[in-house]
Amino acid sequence: MSYLEDIPQPENGYYVLVTGSNSGLGLGICTRIIDEFLQTRPQIESLVLIITTRDKKKGDATIETVEAHLRKVCRQHERTLPGVTQLLQGRIHFRQERLDLLSLVSVQKLSKKLRETTPKLDVVICNAGIGGWTGLNWPLAVWSFLRRWRMAASWPTYKISGKGWVARPQLPAKDGQPHEEPALGEVFCANFFGHYLLGHYLAPLLARHPRSQGTRGRLIWTSSLEAYAHTLNINDLQGITSEDAAYESSKRLTDVMGITSRLPATSNAVDQYLDLPDQSADTTKPLIYVTHPGITATTIFTLPLILEYAMVIAFYVARWLGSQWHPITLEKGAVAMVWLALAKQSTLDTMEEKEGVGKWGSATDFWGQERVERTEVSGWGWGGRLGEYKRKGRDPFAKDLTKEEREKFEETGKRCWEEMEALRCEWEDRLRQAGIAVEME
Repeated sequence: MSYLEDIPQPENGYYVLVTGSNSGLGLGICTRIIDEFLQTRPQIESLVLIITTRDKKKGDATIETVEAHLRKVCRQHERTLPGVTQLLQGRIHFRQERLDLLSLVSVQKLSKKLRETTPKLDVVICNAGIGGWTGLNWPLAVWSFLRRWRMAASWPTYKISGKGWVARPQLPAKDGQPHEEPALGEVFCANFFGHYLLGHYLAPLLARHPRSQGTRGRLIWTSSLEAYAHTLNINDLQGITSEDAAYESSKRLTDVMGITSRLPATSNAVDQYLDLPDQSADTTKPLIYVTHPGITATTIFTLPLILEYAMVIAFYVARWLGSQWHPITLEKGAVAMVWLALAKQSTLDTMEEKEGVGKWGSATDFWGQERVERTEVSGWGWGGRLGEYKRKGRDPFAKDLTKEEREKFEETGKRCWEEMEALRCEWEDRLRQAGIAVEME
C-alpha cells in the first residue's frame, strides 16, 4: 500500500492546518471551523483539517474529540434533514501530524512531509504558544480590579514573567560535549519563531493558488490583547535578557511584523521569507493576517481550581460591565480565526482596502453573541490611517495615531523583518553545518 493512500486528498479540498490543536483555543478553532465550513461552503467542497500535536497520544485524543464533535453536528442536522449524515461526514477529513515548535528540526521535518504529501495549503493558523509566567502579583491584581475592573480583566499588568527562559539545545552533543550554540528564547520560539519558520517552509504550498481563481493562501498569526508596545525591545527581540514580559513581547512582535508585511519598506524581506522564485499563473503570493481571541478561559496560565472559577466569573463581570473582549468560551474565542480562514478573499480585500491592514479580534456583546472586530494597535491605530474614528474596546495604553508614531511603527517593522530573516538564515546554516538540517525539495 502506498504511503499516500492513508492521507486524505479529496477533490475540491480546502486544506487548513492548525497548530496547538489538542487543547484550549486550538481545539475551539478546530470544532468551530467544522461547524462553519459545513454551513457556509458549497457541498462540492471538502475540508481537510490538519491538526498538529507534540505526540501521537495527544493527536489520537484530539482526533477522537473532533470526530465526536462532527457526529454531534450530524445528529443535529439529521433532525431537520434525515439522511444527511453521510454527505456531511464525507465532506470533513482529519489528519494528524507531529510538531514541536521548540525544536527547529521538528518544524523542518513536518514541513518537508507536508510538501511531499499535500497538494496545497489554503490556510495555516499559527495558534500554539506558551505564557511563560511564574505567578501573579496579588496585591497589584486586587488593586487593579478594585480600581478598574474591565481594564484589569482585559489588559492585565500583574502577571509575573519568567526571566531568562531559553529553549533546549537545538544541536546534538559532539563527543559527549554540548555543541556551542546561541541561546534561543523559549517563549519567543514557541509563540513566534517556530511558527515563523513553519510559514517560510510552507509558503510554496500556500502559494499554489492560480491567479485566475482570485484566492490566496493565508498565514494567520495569533496575537493577543496583551501585545503591549513597551514590552518589545528591539535589542532583545527574543525577550531573554530584558525585564519586560517575554509573552507580551512575542505578541507585540507578531503585531508589528504581521501588519507591516504588506508595506513597501518590508517587501524585500517578506519576499525572501515567502520564497517564491518561480511565480507563475499557477501561484499567488500568500498573505499574512493578524488576529487575537480576546480573553478566553484557557489553561495557558495555571491556577488552582477555585481560582479558575473565580477567573471565569471575573471575565463574565467584565463583559457585563461593557467589555467586548470577553468571548470566554473557546469556540467563541475562535470566531476571528475561523472567519479569517473561511471568508471570501474578495471580502477581506475590500475591507482592508477600505479600512487598511489591521488586527482582527474575537468580540462579544453583553449577551455573549460573538463577532469579529477590528482592534487598535499602539502606533498603528485600527488601520494605519490618521484621523480614524475612535471605536469601542480601545487599548488604554494606546494613544491617538500621529504621523510620527506611524513612521516609527513602520521603521520598527522593517527592522524586525530584517532581524528575523537574518536569524532564520543563521539557524538554518547552523543546523546544516551540524548535519541535522532537513533539506526541502
